[in-house]
Amino acid sequence: MKEYYTISEVADLLSVSKETLRRWDKNGKLSAVREPMSNYRVYSKDQLKIFDNLDFLFSQEENDNYVEPIDKINAIELFAGAGGLALGLEKAGISCVALNEIDHWASETLKANRPKWNVIEADIKNVNFKDYKGKVDLVTGGFPCQSFSYAGKKLGLKDARGTLFYEFARVVKDTMPPICVAENVRGLLNHDGGNTINGMVSVLDEIGYNTLPPRLLKAIFYKVPQKRERVLIVGIRKDINKNLFDFPKPYKKIYNLKDALKKGELYDTDVPESPGQKYPDKKREVIDLVPEGGYWRDLPIDIQKDYMGKSFYLGGGKTGMARRMSWEEPSLTLTCSPAQKQTERCHPEQTRPFTVREYARIQTFPDDWVFKGSVSQQYKQIGNAVPVNLAKEIGYSIVRFHNNYIKSTR
Repeated sequence: MKEYYTISEVADLLSVSKETLRRWDKNGKLSAVREPMSNYRVYSKDQLKIFDNLDFLFSQEENDNYVEPIDKINAIELFAGAGGLALGLEKAGISCVALNEIDHWASETLKANRPKWNVIEADIKNVNFKDYKGKVDLVTGGFPCQSFSYAGKKLGLKDARGTLFYEFARVVKDTMPPICVAENVRGLLNHDGGNTINGMVSVLDEIGYNTLPPRLLKAIFYKVPQKRERVLIVGIRKDINKNLFDFPKPYKKIYNLKDALKKGELYDTDVPESPGQKYPDKKREVIDLVPEGGYWRDLPIDIQKDYMGKSFYLGGGKTGMARRMSWEEPSLTLTCSPAQKQTERCHPEQTRPFTVREYARIQTFPDDWVFKGSVSQQYKQIGNAVPVNLAKEIGYSIVRFHNNYIKSTR
């Protein structure tokens, strides 16, 4: 039983920065203690009882979200990408009867891995799903976030026209499944001062869905070795009790980068070799000097100034620059390109970006899931994906809801 948590772990648990924790330490809100064996500054488990959202840490047994469907569950997936969400839902027992994706290489990835999937490669604006009305139990989609005018008024579907959320809502309205699930980046919560997400809730209300309070899920609590966050908006058709749905419960165990890339609980073998980007010589010489788990502030001061340029004199930590990952922590959130200067994700031992297969492992794709297109296209597909294990846990919540709904109608 874990009795102490590092500053980094508590920052992840509470969705705050390490700087915030240090400020709390100074003002007495949450004071770090010395771990008896290592003498590192940590927090005891008992100190975390003051936070209601961490009650899962104190349960006697590890949580398990697994549930089997009592009936077939059919889904339409929009903005399907490389299939992270669809694959996770499949692992939970949900069948995708149609997947829409506009990107050619992502569509090729879907077709290569699941030849029997009905992959519709087209602009969603040109796709009609009305024939699926009454035939699907779920519509899902991770649409790109776009503003639309809200200004405190109650919006209807027409007000969202021109945005990709409009297309998501249109498909929901045309098919009227018992449940719809939209996922997006954390930034949606505060996008346009909260007006965007309020507008989305209003639109779903207008087309016949009660919406649960949007929930931020942190992937590290769902068997994903990565500090990735996704926002879920869950709509329940108004003729159904929305309390039949519960969000997936978090797990206590947190997997790290070693779990992702080495043989262990997550994978039966070390990560297979695959192509990957390389650093230019000058950049490699700089990052060679960064220790495991370090970043630009661990460089000699003259190299810091040269590498950072004007950024050296600006405020903020810029902790993603010249960043080398640690074996003992989850990876930072992967981006669509593994070698961007602002969001560096260097291998913990070798001075290079993660390879394609390492990227895929960190997103919990299986090793036999192939990605089509150029190496840069593959990175983009993986970086945009919902982690498969997170999607599976979301899938279990959908299955449990569907089971409850079926039972309530018998």
